[in-house]
Amino acid sequence: MVAERGRILKVYNNVLHVAAEDVIILCKLRGKLKKGRSDMGLVPGDLVVFERISPEEGVIEQIEERTNLLQRPRVANLTQIVITVAAASPDPHPLVVSRFLVLAELSGVRKIVLCVNKMDLCSGIPEEFLSEYEAAGYPVLRVSAEQGTGLDELRQYLAGEITVLAGPSGAGKSSLLNALDPALALATGAVSEKIGRGRHTTRRAELLPFAGGYVVDTPGFTQQELTEVAPEALAHCFPEFSAHTGCRFTPCSHSHEPDCAVKAAAAAGALSRARHDAYLALLTELQLKRK
Repeated sequence: MVAERGRILKVYNNVLHVAAEDVIILCKLRGKLKKGRSDMGLVPGDLVVFERISPEEGVIEQIEERTNLLQRPRVANLTQIVITVAAASPDPHPLVVSRFLVLAELSGVRKIVLCVNKMDLCSGIPEEFLSEYEAAGYPVLRVSAEQGTGLDELRQYLAGEITVLAGPSGAGKSSLLNALDPALALATGAVSEKIGRGRHTTRRAELLPFAGGYVVDTPGFTQQELTEVAPEALAHCFPEFSAHTGCRFTPCSHSHEPDCAVKAAAAAGALSRARHDAYLALLTELQLKRK
């Protein structure tokens, strides 16, 4: 049998759907590969080598090393993360946005974009709120899946990339993908009026071919645990902090120390106070978990 190389598009009931050339092969994992694995198994995006046992079925013989791994949702070998939030319904919160950006920074994926959907529902979201993230170095896309505005720019960012759309439930990730390509026909749901959050409509992560690459529709999450970062490493997940050097103490937590350049920049308006406040909240959370 001839070995072939493919990319896992989805995992369902222990069956691995592998894209190989122009067909999808349903694969099982070779028994010897199941032993001793500590990474919770294969995930969408993983590259594998397999052998066919029929025109539509195969057995995975080898798993290639990952270039990166997003922990939740678990997707591997991404080239881009688009953090998707809503301008309204539900309203965006600086701490929620920063939490997702931290998780994106931790993944090892170099390209991170912030996409703000439902701009048509927002009568007064201040541009200064969005410009804070642009000042941090993130491209910020202002879009509306309902009205179709901003979709051409989003499409340009997605072309040729392997992109995961991640963000809280109700942000309209599936609606955006449907607006970009109606043939995807992804399930969508309304935001609950009672709890002000979206209902989960996507049940599992899956790679979907799009514009010469892939997009990943993922389950939305209202809470994201920062389990993979040490408190002293959190500042590295706020890239704009690196422009403010000269703290008296090294290392500096940028929280309680005197003569801290980051605190001084936030107080002077040279650094987003909301971003620094989000950093302090996440730092406290991590410190409490360590105790």
